[in-house]
Amino acid sequence: MNLSTAQIEAIKQGEPVRIDAPEVGTDCFVVRADVFERIKTLLYDDEPLSPDEKTRLLVEAGLRAGWDDPEMDIYNRELP
Repeated sequence: MNLSTAQIEAIKQGEPVRIDAPEVGTDCFVVRADVFERIKTLLYDDEPLSPDEKTRLLVEAGLRAGWDDPEMDIYNRELP
């Protein structure tokens, strides 16, 4: 990859540089590694789910599956 002097200067200043990447099939951005690390924390959360997050996701999945349907109340009465 060959960057122009202007692109190199922009990257040095912490600015993203859009590059044409036909091999990839789309344009891409080049940024300094320290800038990427800051951005990455905003985009990706690699931390394990908290118990509250797990509970919320389970409740949402149950609601999508229809567990709030009144006909499903029989399972609450039949199971101890």
